[in-house]
Amino acid sequence: MKILICFGTNFNIMLSVVKKYASFVKFSHTVFAMPFALISFFYAYISNDIPFNIVLLIKIILCMVFARNAAMGFNRYADRKIDAKNPRTKNREIPAGKISSKNAVWFIIINCVLFIATSFFINRLAFSLSPIALAVVLGYSLTKRFTSLCHIFIGLSLSIAPIGAYIAVTGQFALTPLVLSSLVLTWVGGFDIIYSLQDTQFDKDNGINSMPSRLGIKNSLIISSLLHFFTIITVIIFGSMIGGSILYIAGSAIFISLLIYQHIIVKPSDLSKINLAFGTVNGIASICYAVFVIADILI
Repeated sequence: MKILICFGTNFNIMLSVVKKYASFVKFSHTVFAMPFALISFFYAYISNDIPFNIVLLIKIILCMVFARNAAMGFNRYADRKIDAKNPRTKNREIPAGKISSKNAVWFIIINCVLFIATSFFINRLAFSLSPIALAVVLGYSLTKRFTSLCHIFIGLSLSIAPIGAYIAVTGQFALTPLVLSSLVLTWVGGFDIIYSLQDTQFDKDNGINSMPSRLGIKNSLIISSLLHFFTIITVIIFGSMIGGSILYIAGSAIFISLLIYQHIIVKPSDLSKINLAFGTVNGIASICYAVFVIADILI
């Protein structure tokens, strides 16, 4: 009985730690990049007539998790003093004292090492490019300190996912996954601008670079709309490149509709639905698009 109680206590402690670090890196936001990596993964197999490898898929998923953990961990560590001053973010794990700065650094280092180590067991090109990929996904956290184009850089960091997945399967570059990556870049850059609207005044007061703090809310929404217009164009181009049929059209219609919807519910005069647009709408959009596109590719 004592052994069972001890096991139960230790399990609860471990579960609590896992939940804390999952919240630290916003693990739920994995839905933004993972679906596009899976699209590229299945496209690479079908287009190159390569036998399916479940072990490789697991390695790719692990790489994505480790890279994203490192990126978000570094973002939280780099912004810890800024977050402490911002009423919206002061309860994040580091400023709230739930995770120490030292432990955050160790978390980042461990995930970086695991990412590079896992890429070693994928192929030579993936391993060679892993430090560059880490530099990009970690580096975007510093861009708000010198440019209002920081939203594009976060889009760039997530856009690596489809390219990485294709390289993992084939060991080479190709144009089609690059087009898919440009879709991710403009899509993420556009909705990150929307997300940053809630900190417009704080960013202005503290000298933090962002589109809203530099150009204002109305102009920032216009730029976000333009980025999403290019996203829609890229959706069409990508569909034509892979020979998308009715399933691709259906998935694209849902994705595009949700892109438009978020611009309807977030207006200069009403920013109350930013979190709905940022998390819920874009999360549903990416998952629906991936499900239909992957089904189209496989069928």
